[in-house]
Amino acid sequence: MILSPELITFLSMVSVFIVSAMVAKLPVSLSLMAASVVGGLVGVASFPVRHLVEGTFGYLDTILVIATAMIYMKSIQRSGLLSTIANQIIKGFRRQPLALLIVLTFFAMFPGMITGSSTVAVLTAGAIVAPVMMNLGIPRNKTGAIIALAGILGMIAPPVNIPAMIIGGGVDMPYIGFSLPLILTTFPLAILFSLGLGYRHLGKVNLEEMDLPQSHYSDFGLTLYAPFIILIALLIIEQAFTRVVPSLGMPLIFLISAATALVFGKEVKILETTKKAIDEALPIMGILAGVGMFIQIMTLTGVRGFVVSTLTGLPPSFLYLSIGISMPLFGAVSAYGSASILGVPFMLSLLGTDQILAASALSLVAGLGDLMPPTALAGLFAAQVVDQENYFKIVKFCVLPGLLTVGYGIFLILSPW
Repeated sequence: MILSPELITFLSMVSVFIVSAMVAKLPVSLSLMAASVVGGLVGVASFPVRHLVEGTFGYLDTILVIATAMIYMKSIQRSGLLSTIANQIIKGFRRQPLALLIVLTFFAMFPGMITGSSTVAVLTAGAIVAPVMMNLGIPRNKTGAIIALAGILGMIAPPVNIPAMIIGGGVDMPYIGFSLPLILTTFPLAILFSLGLGYRHLGKVNLEEMDLPQSHYSDFGLTLYAPFIILIALLIIEQAFTRVVPSLGMPLIFLISAATALVFGKEVKILETTKKAIDEALPIMGILAGVGMFIQIMTLTGVRGFVVSTLTGLPPSFLYLSIGISMPLFGAVSAYGSASILGVPFMLSLLGTDQILAASALSLVAGLGDLMPPTALAGLFAAQVVDQENYFKIVKFCVLPGLLTVGYGIFLILSPW
């Protein structure tokens, strides 16, 4: 059997990536860069510096969104807004455990919706809602599973969905018009999973036995909500009045909203907060730079066209089976890497479908990589949040929701909407 040059290059790139990330334990960003360099050496017998640099800036817009979103998230956390919202949710729904569980799940999704990171969602809002869910009577391991799933669905929900941005960037599709499809993609699953895992355990909320998140509403009043209100208002204006109002862009929207946290609420030390936010965002931004290199070299060497033509020639049933199996498994290394290395070719092979809905569905399936061992970042950090030493006890409750997620994603691709 004679292997084509494109296949040899592709196998070389994927092999170097897997060995670097899983054997050498290099960061995913450096693993992607190493794979890109090897792809250039194997595919065009040169060190393609220009293409590596161009690829690094391929996702500059997304990198700016992530950096500014993380600054916003840290600002509202330190201003006291995040804990205040949690306090008022708990007190407002304390007599309605079912509604409280659903609202807490949405709250756990929120940081992921803003930053595009399941890890941030689990470690911030997830850490706040975990004691409340356990106080409701939900077992520790199921609480961890709900938080892990909420973090992943938050990462996929609008307004910031990095895998969808990566897939869109790889096929020259702007990240516009995704809000409603992503809402339909994530929120029904969030309600289904939280009720499926927690409903039969629900009891009454006992505020006396609960360590409530601190509320700062009495100190600052409604002005404390200014960063959140301004963010929502600007996002609505950005989406609904694009032909009337000049576009600000999401990075500027996040910075304007974060700036209001400096005025309203607890004191926010801007330099310290910004440094902490960028430190936490650097791994994600590095991955995006590596993803840009990887896609650029795939295009340069003809690998991208080879993969697309191969996938296009597959029978539809095998194509969908490949999506459901390969994207989550590859996402164990990086959900973002799965979106770029597999999501972009799969997207190009689905050109006859609704492009926005297909990209939304592929991003959903890729996001499951954060539950896949050995990394299983969402499950690992959820286990830390609920004080469970063995994160497999968390992940096992995510198996059925994960299978349902894959099925729902493929249903969305096949749907005639």
